Amino acid sequence: MRCCPVVAMVASRRADASVSEVRFRDLRADDQARLWDWLHIALWDPPPAGRRPREVLAHPEVRIYAEHWGQPGDLGQVLTLGGRDAGACWIRQLPAGTGLASVDAETPQLGIALEPEARGQGYGRQLLRTVMTRARAAGVPRIALTVHPANPARALYADCGFVLQGERRGYRLMVAPLQ
Repeated sequence: MRCCPVVAMVASRRADASVSEVRFRDLRADDQARLWDWLHIALWDPPPAGRRPREVLAHPEVRIYAEHWGQPGDLGQVLTLGGRDAGACWIRQLPAGTGLASVDAETPQLGIALEPEARGQGYGRQLLRTVMTRARAAGVPRIALTVHPANPARALYADCGFVLQGERRGYRLMVAPLQ
């Protein structure tokens, strides 16, 4: 699944109004350490709760989303801003019944995380759409995710075609058809 990096020039929303280079590149096996960081960010809880303890990444029901990245069916993109990694979006196909967003054996589950400085600027939408386009091109029929009901990203997911399918342990299960 190699592809040329997608490049866009966008005006930074910082006070200096400089222009930052936005790129998307494949999430690779050598990104494993960063993927653990992004998975940790993706485990969102509503305020006032802070980030969960990092030890949660050792739990088998969490590890499945990042462990040994680069297996067949793994697909992901990294957002880089000005040459610095700023987030990632990834999908992983897991056996039916494995994972909170499990729908069936053909539907990969999605994770997405942005570093705090990259949030609220439209980069998450670009990143998610890039992964959805790549997944569609790879023949993935649909993708699934779970999201906390208080997470503001729910609106982004709905805007990108995810439809509410139910509830799992207090989280909303959303699925986006791709084909």
